[in-house]
Amino acid sequence: MIEKVGVIGGGLMGSGITEVCARAGLDTVVVEVTEEAAQAARAKVTGSLSKAQSRGKITEQDVSETLERIVFTTELGQLKDRDLVVEAASEREDIKLDLFKQVGALLEKDDAILASNTSSIPIVKLGAVSGRAGSVMGVHFFNPAPVMQLVELIPSLTTSPQTMERMQHFVGETLGKQPIEATDRAGFVVNSLLVPYLLSAIRMYEAGYASAADIDKGMVLGCGHPMGPLALSDLIGLDTIRAIGISMYDEFKEPLYSPPPLLDRMVDAGLLGKKSGHGFYAY
Repeated sequence: MIEKVGVIGGGLMGSGITEVCARAGLDTVVVEVTEEAAQAARAKVTGSLSKAQSRGKITEQDVSETLERIVFTTELGQLKDRDLVVEAASEREDIKLDLFKQVGALLEKDDAILASNTSSIPIVKLGAVSGRAGSVMGVHFFNPAPVMQLVELIPSLTTSPQTMERMQHFVGETLGKQPIEATDRAGFVVNSLLVPYLLSAIRMYEAGYASAADIDKGMVLGCGHPMGPLALSDLIGLDTIRAIGISMYDEFKEPLYSPPPLLDRMVDAGLLGKKSGHGFYAY
């Protein structure tokens, strides 16, 4: 039974995963790199809960009880007694490998699961450095995690069947979400389809085919998509899309996965989308 959860990283995805776990009644610890970042994570969770309350989805008591289940800290050591730790740090392989090495060594329970919310980094690499490869797998939530029902579960070649079974039960029964299984290949299921589409839209804008607004309007009104590709790119984060594209290109060498020059320039300029206040649109 998974009752104690740890989340590494309290950014856009980490705060959402934290909220999902705490709302499901789980004792949840969030680890951030600085006290300021930890307080920012608390503010994200509190804001999201307040918004859910204002919409009548939860009560004031639900908000209070959910926040009481969460501890925000800067100490990795507070994860040692967890049944499950979900890593939701920056989409950089060196950072994730270092975290898996550290956390794999400090977890006290032999059957504790160490999972990554990575969009593209090979799970087998993370398992190899953790010292507990059988208990390592991918668990990929989608933004915003409290709303989106899909969770990709990604076992590696070394993930044990018991770990996979426990995570299927955790996602489907404890969290009440819909899991699908993907193989340990860069991009998994959703991003393997989505990212080439987003990169194609960026190339179209870069080449001057149409304005950002008209590209998005074309896909919303012409194809029935709820959001256009450039607005969706801003929501996901241009740095995240670039990192996924690079990872997929490194693995498959398909030109459609390679980030276009405009995306590189925007990331270098700090124009990351909604989280930075400016991307293809201003926020």
